[in-house]
Amino acid sequence: MGFGKFWAADTVSLVGSYVTTVALPSLAIVTLQASEPEVGLVQAARWLPYLLFGLIAGVLVDRWQRLPLLVSADLVRALLLALVPLLHAIDLLNIPVLIGIVFVFGALSLVYDAAHQSFLPSLVPAQRLTWANARLEQTNAVAQTAGQAFAGWLVKVLGAPLAFLLDAISYLVSGLLLATLKTPERRTPHKPQVREGLRWVYRHETLAPLAITSHIWFLFNGMVVTLFPLLVLRTLGLGELVLGITFALGGVGGLLGASLSTKAEMRFGAGPAIIVGRWLTPIGYLAIPFATNATTGVVLLCAAQFVFGFSIGLDSPVEMSYRQTITPARLQGRMNATMRSVNRGMIVVGAPVGGLIADVISLRAAFWVAIAGLGVQAVAITVSKFRHARLPTP
Repeated sequence: MGFGKFWAADTVSLVGSYVTTVALPSLAIVTLQASEPEVGLVQAARWLPYLLFGLIAGVLVDRWQRLPLLVSADLVRALLLALVPLLHAIDLLNIPVLIGIVFVFGALSLVYDAAHQSFLPSLVPAQRLTWANARLEQTNAVAQTAGQAFAGWLVKVLGAPLAFLLDAISYLVSGLLLATLKTPERRTPHKPQVREGLRWVYRHETLAPLAITSHIWFLFNGMVVTLFPLLVLRTLGLGELVLGITFALGGVGGLLGASLSTKAEMRFGAGPAIIVGRWLTPIGYLAIPFATNATTGVVLLCAAQFVFGFSIGLDSPVEMSYRQTITPARLQGRMNATMRSVNRGMIVVGAPVGGLIADVISLRAAFWVAIAGLGVQAVAITVSKFRHARLPTP
């Protein structure tokens, strides 16, 4: 029952979030006419709090009960996103203001994400974590497909600012659903230390290579995520509807990958399953630099997002379950916050660097740099000790 409510809240929130995934770049690029470097700064602002406050958030999550943090973060994010259409209506929305809103939103999401990942083991026994994470990833993929396809149409009809209202409502509903949960949580018996989380992640035989290659993945994927809307909306002039459709195909791929993740882990082990996913990301992205505004170009963009989505759906549930299973309960918050803060911190670097390369050299050159970097991380994790990683047997 507890997991069912948690799952439902996650589903509602994700649909709204994927509307914002389309609405935010459209708002910056089309409505506010942002330059390439400014688009990179908007994207970086979303993840800068993870770099600045991520480790502190991990201590906070391990020190306090996680459910109140989840509820509070959802409700405050609902109020914050409702400001976007209001400020646009009174002509006070510009790029600096948008960056400020996105930064505060990112800080709230940091707390929510750290608590979300650490709360799940309180709801589900260890042997069911891969199953539970796979269900969440499947829901994520369905929300991505439905939310972003709908968002493309919604932004085209109503405009990007009003689309933010749907996400605000989704956070409100999610927070109210989570508030009905009655799940006992164990308090950490001693004062949590940041260095314990760092030591656990970066001195662990298999968690360390997973973490380091994840950081590289997020650095270069952050470039692609920033540049992709610029390519679709500005360079190719394909419009918000096509952008939403390409993202939606990523959701279809994610749904398929998530449906296979548990089987892949059981048959091949956690390490090999995750490594396959890491290789699929650069392989899928190889299609992007060849895209044009013709039909074949749209097909290439859709194929790239589909393969990318499949890679995320395949490896994310297994990776999350592996991290949650091998980490003691008292370190869950700090382990998740350490990896998430540095991962998202890499986007803070990658997003503006990608925009700068696109501005100084060319957009397609920036894509090739990102693809090469993603290839490097795939090689690195393949030759590391992580290839032998397996989930502990119950």
